[in-house]
Amino acid sequence: MELVDKVENALDGIRPYLEADGGNVKLLEITDQMVVRLELLGACGTCPMSTMTLKAGVEEAIKRAVPEISSVDAINITQPGDTGAKMPGSI
Repeated sequence: MELVDKVENALDGIRPYLEADGGNVKLLEITDQMVVRLELLGACGTCPMSTMTLKAGVEEAIKRAVPEISSVDAINITQPGDTGAKMPGSI
């Protein structure tokens, strides 16, 4: 199984939890340094908890399934204190 397939399988395992909160992730690339680069979609892109979700949830799931991966980065993660960030389900 290819590395991309392994990462996608790991993401598929946590997608139901992300989707339950109105979010998702898209795999953009795996760098030569074994860094997974993701785009946060839907509520995940604007949620103030996205940093914690990425590191404690997504990165943990990927590294457990694919130990070769060194880290996981999101290209559009919400920064702490971002006044434009909204909790999932808020208007």
